[in-house]
Amino acid sequence: MTDVKKVDYTREIKDYLTITLGVLCYAFSWSAFLLPYQITTGGVVGISSIVYYAIGVPIQYTNLAINAALMIFAFRILGSRFTIRTSYGILSMTFFLWFFQALIMNDDGTFPQVLGEGQEFMACIIGAAICGMGLGLVFNSDGSTGGTDIVAAIVNKYRDITLGRTIMYCDIIIVSSSFLIFEDWRRVIFGFVTLFISNFVLDWVVNSARQSVQFFIFSKHYEQIAMEIQTTIDKGSTVLTGKGWYTQNEVKILFVLAKQSQSVEIFRLIKDIDPDAFISQSEVIGVYGKGFDRIKVSPRRRNTEKKNGEK
Repeated sequence: MTDVKKVDYTREIKDYLTITLGVLCYAFSWSAFLLPYQITTGGVVGISSIVYYAIGVPIQYTNLAINAALMIFAFRILGSRFTIRTSYGILSMTFFLWFFQALIMNDDGTFPQVLGEGQEFMACIIGAAICGMGLGLVFNSDGSTGGTDIVAAIVNKYRDITLGRTIMYCDIIIVSSSFLIFEDWRRVIFGFVTLFISNFVLDWVVNSARQSVQFFIFSKHYEQIAMEIQTTIDKGSTVLTGKGWYTQNEVKILFVLAKQSQSVEIFRLIKDIDPDAFISQSEVIGVYGKGFDRIKVSPRRRNTEKKNGEK
């Protein structure tokens, strides 16, 4: 019991450190590359930036106020664990946005363009890539920075719609509304480029972390290997019965599904038990069920009227 608590405690610390790193990357990228070039992003930060450009209210204050209202829905739908982590992400985001703006801002209240004047396109590429990476780190740790991330997490809870695509749908209106402030379609185009790149990177980070692999293991020590995989990696396995066509002997085949990040550990485990084992590894598109992703589709509705008519 103590070991389980110790593992969970260590995992919680790791998740919060990853969330902090992700928020730090997002806040730095936004403050250093997007804000100085007046590139509007999506989400609550995008809304906050529009308010800042319009009336000068500091971004971190607007971001905190809007997210505080959204947290009510997050608590009721996504549960206390997600709410706590999202609250931490929002507060961290508020702090780092303030910190990096104070660090970068010139004495006259303006922000330096680190890439030089006229480099809006390069700024939106670099800024969007780092923002997407930061959001991916946050989502992989079951956290959120608030805003449209909350909407995306709610949709992803019930439907197999990628996080990046959901956020993009929510952010199109926000970016388009920046035209009302700048009256410059170039700013809107830069905003859409930023959305596309950041969401692409976000999906890449999230999907690469969730990618799964399958193993077919041929070994006389299959029982010992299966037991070690279960106790060490906490993954189940299935024993299949086959027949070698060349030898005409019956063989036992161990079938295992695991996360891609666990593949190296599985190879080492097998090598320690049976260096002569024959192993086949392949990537799988998706694995759903206990220990992996949950199926998020609506149940098929039966046409009861048709059935009653047939009767």
